Amino acid sequence: MSENTHRRLIEPNARLFAILSTVAVSIGGLVEILPMYSSAVGPEHMEEVKPYSPLELAGRDLYLREGCYNCHSQMIRPSQAETLRYGPWTRAGEYQWDHPFQLGSRRIGPDLQRVGGKYPDAWHFDHMKDPRAMTPGSIMPAYTWLYDSKVSTSDIVDTVNGMITLGVPYDANPEAWVPAQVGAQQKKIVDSLALVKRTAAPDDEIIALIAYLQRLGVDGKAAITARAAK
Repeated sequence: MSENTHRRLIEPNARLFAILSTVAVSIGGLVEILPMYSSAVGPEHMEEVKPYSPLELAGRDLYLREGCYNCHSQMIRPSQAETLRYGPWTRAGEYQWDHPFQLGSRRIGPDLQRVGGKYPDAWHFDHMKDPRAMTPGSIMPAYTWLYDSKVSTSDIVDTVNGMITLGVPYDANPEAWVPAQVGAQQKKIVDSLALVKRTAAPDDEIIALIAYLQRLGVDGKAAITARAAK
């Protein structure tokens, strides 16, 4: 049977064409999906990568709320140009406690996968208030409301409870331990800012965002470096 004969039989018949298309797509989908469930090999798990602290989770929520992922990625590709600029390329295990992970949609600003520890707390404090003062020519907007708006410890407790339901290994009863842990980390950041004459209240949103940014990529980079040294 010639190709033209096949086309004359199938293409004018909308119902037959739809059935055959569905069968073809279903077979292709099964070939792609079933091995994921039957294989014993899954995404890399990195024991060294720990869950975010409660305050870092609050900062992550702010990162999402402000749409930072629209301009910043959190994924370093395995190419020389990327690794020379940003550091070790990203491993899947670095996202194991991210729900959802923040790959980002494009890079108007730099990748943030390894920004944790790259700058002091005061740099982030000043940068979010006036980006061009820290990076001349930046088109990033100022986020001045982060210095007046407050985070709620009860909201952070709710977030931790939500993460627990998703399988993140936090201790049970976050109501009992989250407030003290949040307060301790807030104080640490506020004290570091005070050393360079920056003033902030512990529950200012900017403090939570700094906590999150300073955590990005820290565990993953340490794990990758340690494994490479073996």
